[in-house]
This record gives sequence, structure tokens and C-alpha cells, in this order.
Amino acid sequence: MPKEIGRGTSSMSTNESRNESSLAESSRVGRAQNECVTIYRPSQHREAPPPHKQQEYITHDTLLFEEMHMGIAVVDIAKWRLVVDGMVENPFSISLPELCALPKLSVVAFHECYGSPLRPSDRNIWRVGNVTWTGVPLKFLLNIAQPLGSARYMWSEGLDHGAFAGKKITCYQKDVPLEKAMSDEVLVAYEVNSEPLRRERGGPVRLVVPGWFGTNSTKWLWRLSFQAQRAPGIFASHYYNRPNPQGGIQPVWEVEPNSMIIDPSPNAKVVGPRVMIRGWAWSWDGIEAVQIRQSGKSEWQQAETKPRQDFSWQAFRHFIVLPKGRCSVVAQAISRSGKMQPLENQRNCAHNVDFEVIVESEGRIHQITDSL
Repeated sequence: MPKEIGRGTSSMSTNESRNESSLAESSRVGRAQNECVTIYRPSQHREAPPPHKQQEYITHDTLLFEEMHMGIAVVDIAKWRLVVDGMVENPFSISLPELCALPKLSVVAFHECYGSPLRPSDRNIWRVGNVTWTGVPLKFLLNIAQPLGSARYMWSEGLDHGAFAGKKITCYQKDVPLEKAMSDEVLVAYEVNSEPLRRERGGPVRLVVPGWFGTNSTKWLWRLSFQAQRAPGIFASHYYNRPNPQGGIQPVWEVEPNSMIIDPSPNAKVVGPRVMIRGWAWSWDGIEAVQIRQSGKSEWQQAETKPRQDFSWQAFRHFIVLPKGRCSVVAQAISRSGKMQPLENQRNCAHNVDFEVIVESEGRIHQITDSL
């Protein structure tokens, strides 16, 4: 049985005997957890704004997309406990106040949705933002639990449940390899941009796996379980898998290189011939370079790319000389590992923006007209 921190026993320092009944006990705890949660199903969820509306380095919560599979879990914070169990030396559970009293860390990271597992996209939807997560480093909790040498994966479970694609789901369940779970940046988070996590954002507590698609950052988190094999839940075993170039399928884990142009905006009138192109680029391993060219041309030009902070997206900019009239430019990101953003027909394909280049005198007239 997982010990409870702060209730007469210190499971942080006590070497709890391992036994195979811990999973069954956690199932009992899970049923109790489900009794103190309801599911709210909003009529619609918030989509991400178009790229030209993503001007700020840190995305405000009101501009960050919201996604859910079975609705929003409404959690009784007073009853909530995080259970850590499975193939560990010291299974335990912890309340929210106890969790918040532990050492904390803030990580700046892009947060990207992979898209619908039912209808994989062949175009870029830019459902992404860049935020600051704050919480307890998962590594700290793992040092308490002490996973066994036979543990290979960490399963994470959320309190959301219900129907998805005509199937009854008992809980949202995902997994990450133990190696990733032990990484310094992975958090059990309770704040975003210095504010407590709203229920729509997965509060009171969610897992955050920087550099990986948002589907792996389980919302309404209540359980972390260490196991020898991958999780059997449908969101790990069936959904959110994609073809592997070497054959078979692979999980939707690491985010491949992606980018978007935030300036100029589509159909804008900009003063030429030198036009500033600005945007954001991101990848799980960071962006090495961004290159820009006029659509239909063959010559790429190297943009200035800012360094990455933690797992943040990276700003890029470049002046490009363009002819007067309608123009289109495209930006392509290249990751540190050398992977190139595809130019078309994929979910992370390069961004093309169409706009009009005008001469300086026309620009003055345009600006004066806009101010009237």
C-alpha cells in the first residue's frame, strides 16, 4: 500500500517493503479519486490564434490553445492526492499542499498539440504556445520512490474519463521511458506563467514533458506508476502513434522541427524593397538554423536565430529584398540534429505567407490613411 506523506508516517525516509499488491491498492485509490471528480464537457474548446497573433515570447494563457479528449475533470482539491507506485522501493502518495512545499523549478517551454489522433493532418495547424511551467521536478519524486532496475516506463494517469470515438475510457493513460522521466526538465506542475493551473489547463496538477508533444503531458494527474512495459491505455497503445520510417509504428513523443512567420501578416501591405521577416521556430532538441526564401525561388537565405532558453521556441528574423507587388515568402527550420522541416503535405510543413510589397511613398500614404 502506498504510504501517505504527512499522515503519521514519512514515506520520504521510510524504506517501504515492495509487494505486488501495490497496483491493486492503487486501483482502489483510483476508484476513490474518481468519486470526488466530475467531468465538465464544454460545447467547444479554444483554438490557437493564427501565427501573426503570436507576437509575444511568452504566450498569455488566454491565447494558449485548450484541448481535451473526454471533457474537463473538476477535482476536489481537498481530497486530491498524487499516488506514486508500481515497481518502486517506496510507493507513496502526497497531497497538494505537501507537493507545493517541495523544491520547485520553473521551465520555459514550447507547448504543442500533435493534432487529432482520429484525423491526422497533412497541413500545419500551429496549435502551439510558449509558456513558463512551475512545479516539482519529477526527478525529485523519483528519488523518493526509487524505481527498481526492472522498471522501464513511467505510466501517467489523469482523472478525466468517459467516451472517446465511441469507446468507453476509464482514464487518460500515457507513458514515457524511464530515461525521459529522469530528465531534469520534466515537472509535476501546478503553475503556468506564475498562476495556478486552471481546470481547463489540467489543474490542479499536470505532468509536463518539455520538448514532447502535449499529449504526453497528462492533465488532471493523479497517478504515476513504474512498469516494465508500455502502458495498455488506448491513448498510448492505439492513438498517438505514427508510421516509423524504418518500419512499424512509433509513439508520438519528440516534437520535430517546426516554425511560423509572425510578421508580415497575411495580405499585409509592407514597405519594400527590404522587408523584415520574423517568427518562431522550435524542436525537441532545439533549432540550429532557420532559412528564408521568396516562394518559387531556389536560393535560401540564412536568418538570425536567437538561442534557446530551456525548451523555449526561438525567435528568428531576416531582411529579404523583394520586388514590388504581390509576394510570398517561406521559412524552414533545421533542428540541431539536422532534421529539416518539410516544405509541404505534412503536419509540420513550412509556413508560406502572402503579402504586398509597396514603395516607400505608397507606404506613407497607406500609413496616413490608416491613421485617419
